[in-house]
Amino acid sequence: MWKPSQRIKWKSGPGRLPDPIEVKNSRLFTPLHNGRLHLRNRTWVPAMVPWRATDEGFVNEDVLQWYGRFARGRPAAIVVEATGIRDVPSGPLLRIGHDRYVPGIRQLVERVKQESQGETRLFIQLIDFLAIRRRPERDKFLRRFLKITPELKDRLSESSDDEDQLREHLCTLTDDALEGILGARDLESMQQGYRERVTDTDQEHIANLPAVLPGLFADAAKRAAGAGMDGVELHFAHAYTMASFLSATNTRTDGFGGSRENRLRLPVQVFRQVRNAVDERFVVGARFLANEAIEGGSTLEDVCYFATQFAKAGMDFVSLSRGGKFDDAKQPRVGQAAYPYTGPSGYECMPQYLSDEQGPFGRNFRDTQAVRNAIHHAGFDTPVVGAGGIHNFEIAEKVLQEGIADVVATARQSLADPDWVVKLESNHASRVRICEYTNYCEGLDQKHKQVTCQLWDRVALDEPGIRKSRDGKRRLVAPDWTEHRD
Repeated sequence: MWKPSQRIKWKSGPGRLPDPIEVKNSRLFTPLHNGRLHLRNRTWVPAMVPWRATDEGFVNEDVLQWYGRFARGRPAAIVVEATGIRDVPSGPLLRIGHDRYVPGIRQLVERVKQESQGETRLFIQLIDFLAIRRRPERDKFLRRFLKITPELKDRLSESSDDEDQLREHLCTLTDDALEGILGARDLESMQQGYRERVTDTDQEHIANLPAVLPGLFADAAKRAAGAGMDGVELHFAHAYTMASFLSATNTRTDGFGGSRENRLRLPVQVFRQVRNAVDERFVVGARFLANEAIEGGSTLEDVCYFATQFAKAGMDFVSLSRGGKFDDAKQPRVGQAAYPYTGPSGYECMPQYLSDEQGPFGRNFRDTQAVRNAIHHAGFDTPVVGAGGIHNFEIAEKVLQEGIADVVATARQSLADPDWVVKLESNHASRVRICEYTNYCEGLDQKHKQVTCQLWDRVALDEPGIRKSRDGKRRLVAPDWTEHRD
């Protein structure tokens, strides 16, 4: 992962420990009742991809234990990982693109309700993503995948129609020479791996996305509701399809790109079709970017406009993230696919303890507060879920008291200690295990390995009945905690 050049070391900590009265009277532990969204307090475990589903995308025991463990800490809400809405292969990632996935999702709902004693609301994040391929070997790309076009022949100053001969000639050229000959997309496909974009409207399936996606999202939401989920979170963030429609880099000319009004059109259509597909009590919100953190990305003014229009359309919550784009991703090794959290925008999404003067904690707060203010100024009170290095009571309470957000989302801190909420509630704040922000978990995610936390994954490996990683070296869920153990 890219890191700021300053490499200033920051250290997370427990902050000022609250006493029981302060916890009881805190904003953090105040219930939220807003429209359809009802939470017992303001704590939220956002979507994290743990790489535990079967290769066919089904819920298994590893998935049940992962979410069951978070539920035992009794957060107000858990958002299930990004779950594919298409019935296409996607490896060990959850899917909901067919009715055959519903029984497993229902098991997941039942496990979370049981483990949380019915106190945790469960939402599932729905995602669509376009094709991305591994970076090929240079000559393999030139010999097999490069399309020989008249324009390419002109740049080569070759009149031969023998494509094999042209390909072999290209293989003899230096990388510098190829940069002057290949088009920008071909060069990227060779150096990074091929990646579809929403602007590739010369391809029929890309051009048809606005006609297809609302129905796919709506069908997925109906399945989630049928499985007993409390709601869905529409994934409009990071490097994926819907975020790409919102992005200022979306230059489609069919009414779904260009101006911010056009870029918003499909996301609103998706929301409305989902809303119409589920019953009145079912919660529907979205996660999107307060800052794309890339050159040429959407402005904060754009984002505030998106947020107010989502509120106007009737979304039950908006959840704000940051960065995580393919646009500035690090070049992958040959045989690997680009990973959208390896460049500067990826760092903005998941900053670590080596940082710049701003530090890794709260980098998204200013933009989040601006979005919340815009929603309120427009006359709406749609709850805003804020995230970004929140790892103790003091930071969480500051976010809420200062009006930065209405709910605090804690991903890495909840992974480090799934019990941090219940420990605060039971007067055991000193026993909260604090995330160190080394991004050990992110490194596992990048390699598509089962995600764990280094603070607990090698603890009590001989404990009876625990499930271990495929290599047998790590435990897959955090050790249990009671009020009588550290």
